[in-house]
Amino acid sequence: MARALHRRLLLLAAVSVIASLLRPGAAVRPFVLVLSGDDFLKDSVSHPSLPSADSAGADADADEWDDFADDSPTADPLLSSSSWVPLLDPTSPSSSDDEPDSTADALFVAGARAMISAASAGDVAAFATATAQIEAAAAGGHPGAQSALAFLSGAGMTRPASRSRTFLLHKFAADAGDFQSKMALAYSFFRQEMYEEAVTLYAELAEAALTSSLISKEPPMIEPIRLHSGTEENKEALRKSRGEDDEDFQITEYQAQRGNAAAMYKLGLLYYYGLRGLRRDYGKAFHWFSKAIVKGDTRSMELLGEIYARGAGVERNYTEAYKWLTLAARQPHYSAYNGLGYLYVKGYGVEKKNLTKAREFFELAAENKEPGGHYNLGVLYLKGIGVKRDVIRACNLLLHAVNAGQPKAIYQVAKLFQKGIGLKRNLHMATILYKSVAERGPWSSLLRWALESYLKGDVGKALLLYSRMADLGYEVAQSNAAWILDRYGEQSICMGESGFCTDMERHLRAHALWWQASEQGNEHAALLIGDAYYYGRGIAKDYERAAEAYRHAQSQSNAQAMFNLGYMHEHGHGLPLDLHLAKRYYDQAVEVDSAAKLPVMLALTSLWLRKNYADSFLVHFIDSLPEIYPVVEEWVEDVLMDEGNATILTLFACLVTVLYLRERQRRQVVAANPQQPDGAPM
Repeated sequence: MARALHRRLLLLAAVSVIASLLRPGAAVRPFVLVLSGDDFLKDSVSHPSLPSADSAGADADADEWDDFADDSPTADPLLSSSSWVPLLDPTSPSSSDDEPDSTADALFVAGARAMISAASAGDVAAFATATAQIEAAAAGGHPGAQSALAFLSGAGMTRPASRSRTFLLHKFAADAGDFQSKMALAYSFFRQEMYEEAVTLYAELAEAALTSSLISKEPPMIEPIRLHSGTEENKEALRKSRGEDDEDFQITEYQAQRGNAAAMYKLGLLYYYGLRGLRRDYGKAFHWFSKAIVKGDTRSMELLGEIYARGAGVERNYTEAYKWLTLAARQPHYSAYNGLGYLYVKGYGVEKKNLTKAREFFELAAENKEPGGHYNLGVLYLKGIGVKRDVIRACNLLLHAVNAGQPKAIYQVAKLFQKGIGLKRNLHMATILYKSVAERGPWSSLLRWALESYLKGDVGKALLLYSRMADLGYEVAQSNAAWILDRYGEQSICMGESGFCTDMERHLRAHALWWQASEQGNEHAALLIGDAYYYGRGIAKDYERAAEAYRHAQSQSNAQAMFNLGYMHEHGHGLPLDLHLAKRYYDQAVEVDSAAKLPVMLALTSLWLRKNYADSFLVHFIDSLPEIYPVVEEWVEDVLMDEGNATILTLFACLVTVLYLRERQRRQVVAANPQQPDGAPM
């Protein structure tokens, strides 16, 4: 991949998780897309999926590519009878006391609500009763119940785990329109590299995600919070996810109430996008943006224009939208040019459509590195709207927008890969891109409910919800659920085949979740998988599979994995005994992470001893350490950190150093006096 750097065209597109108060445009999982000139097609103008050059943007055949169509989604998937959100949110319109449409509906709602409550309380009997209700609803053909039962069958909760039954139930539910089961099926196909099937489902889900984001009460989970950092709880990230209870939020709110324009703008952003644990509230966003403008904050003008254009919390008014976007553009805020260009493409709030003006506005935004400008201009060139169609130029513009994490751009580039327009057909890449957009769908809101449950100390409920999202392919949910199983294993929160999980069930479930997370690029998960195989934690020892997992983590520049591979080469555990390769891995670990300097120095000392004193007492002692202390972390905690033991170990290290220096001195003397007998006094 690196050799492509010298080629004619190189485009890097990196989608990273949102880290601060930025415009929402980040995917759930970070990835890097590297394209060279060879990935582009020379001639894409005549592709049958493109609208004809004479009628682009005008005839019915162009509808599939009409990104500037009116946004009028028919229904919010959150409000379907299959969604869990109404069961969690008492303010949801679907959680009213209206009569259910059928007996199956009633059984599903009662069963799902009771199941969540039982997981929260750690009540095994109630959980079993609840799942029986869900099973009865599934037998009655309820797609939501079939989807939930598929999840339970896959996890082995109150029933033996069965992959075949899980697949069939998800298939039945997906065919009936259940979005959660479509996500689960798409992920299953993706893992099996069945890209034809996966790309079809993910394309549908990605489109639904983009459409529903315009009307859903729930924001997409654009801030996926990882509960852990390595083996420790991620306290800082969790602190910032407490919404209105967060101290930083309260300080910002106080400053805003005191008239600070920047704080008003920040509050508006938090409520508009539903960031940092806050519920999306367009009314409060409008309130704070309006007050910020009065105080002279010009950035709020553009967002106020967007609110009027979308009708978000206010009556849609394109005239007001045009007014505020124009004022913002004069400041200048170049992102406002995107909104103005859109209004001229559609003819909203202006005298008439004007494609020339629209293109000029998009070009101004793009020239000033505004991602929306690149995206909108790319759509014009892709379809030939007001310009001569240029598919290669469109691809370049869209890829610039992908570089900034623009969801619609990611969706369009995925479509180009899927259909082979401008870019060579690549279903694997199309699947990855569609998946990143699909994971922004309204079903992702369960991640927020899982996080809220964890922050409130309801670990059982959090585990159930994270496990549900793990089934849909969310990497952050997989790692969070696995971490909870490992961290809170002694508590009665894990529901097994019959009652609470046995230690074996818990280990195997955590292992499976870590493995899935590692497949999606989680290097810490790959490291833990390697440790499980190396030490036999919950599974049989297997040095070769441990080495495989460590190599996976090492490929992602994980210093600990490099160190472990060096150790395995040094001792011949699952890898060939090779001291030179061991040294190479140890050196790489230091290059990647300077914190590895001390352990690497000790490891290199061990290598020196092994090379020069292969059968000495010290080498045998070093080799016996893993048997005496099989878990290094526990050894450090229980032995090294103890004051008395630390003193003994320090004296032992001094003794080893003295012996080493004495031996070096002896060798120097022997080298200087080769005729002197070994037993002669020095």
